[in-house]
Amino acid sequence: MIGVLGLLSVLAVLVSRGIARPIEVLRRAARDVTHGDGFVPPPPATAAVEIQELYEDFGRMAEAVERRSRYLRDFAAAVSHEFKTPLAGIQGAVELLQDHADDMRPDQRRRFLDNIAADSRRLSELVARLLDLARADMARPEAGAAVDLRSVAVRIADAWGGPVQIDVDLPEGLPLVAVPAASLEMALSVLMENSRQLGATRVTITGRVDGQRVRLTVSDNGPGVAPGDIQRIFEPFFTTRRSEGGTGLGLAIAHALLRTNGADLTLVGSQGGATFALDLPASSAPPDRPAPAQQN
Repeated sequence: MIGVLGLLSVLAVLVSRGIARPIEVLRRAARDVTHGDGFVPPPPATAAVEIQELYEDFGRMAEAVERRSRYLRDFAAAVSHEFKTPLAGIQGAVELLQDHADDMRPDQRRRFLDNIAADSRRLSELVARLLDLARADMARPEAGAAVDLRSVAVRIADAWGGPVQIDVDLPEGLPLVAVPAASLEMALSVLMENSRQLGATRVTITGRVDGQRVRLTVSDNGPGVAPGDIQRIFEPFFTTRRSEGGTGLGLAIAHALLRTNGADLTLVGSQGGATFALDLPASSAPPDRPAPAQQN
């Protein structure tokens, strides 16, 4: 009996040090992280292997939650700032019309009404683009996608050809990519629109195999991206065309859509113009049926 009791005591100590205490510490850490003021301690060396893995998984989750919370705070501040300007313009024009409409000339009243209409259109555009960004952020990867890049590039060239000359230079035998055609077309359309708005007259789409991935490059002969803007080019609401109605959400939406499907969109250095690279995962599945061409 004494031997059995001694063995049970040893087992109780081992269970306490290896399982119970670490779980209690993790429980307190979870409570603190919930309130936004905690951190995940390193797992005790005496903890069981499964408990140590649980600590590591919880730490990664806490980091992801913190990043998401920081993103939401910054995003809310940016949305508030973007909405304040047109709302202030509308409010100021309405107050002037209410107080001085009878004393204004017809052309003055028309000018204030035009300002209200322009700010209203900007608000509508912001709301629509924010919904697109939310859908892109919440999108889930589509399993089994297998898309022919050449067909997508040709459709984009047909849709956007005109003022901008689009050259498609993709080698034969390029692997299929595991990114939905709609996401690729959305990303390429954003790049085409940016090139057109910045005055580019020619865009070249090239591609090559890079290991198990396919690298699609989109280059134009426009003015390029200013050095001071390179670090912010994919930030939501960042735009150099705010006075012309730009929302600064196109690249953010394209980046989110591609990232959802294991792809990436980056700005790469170039001698002239702007060059963007789409890093796409290759697919060995049968090709998807081609989607109908989008009209812009």
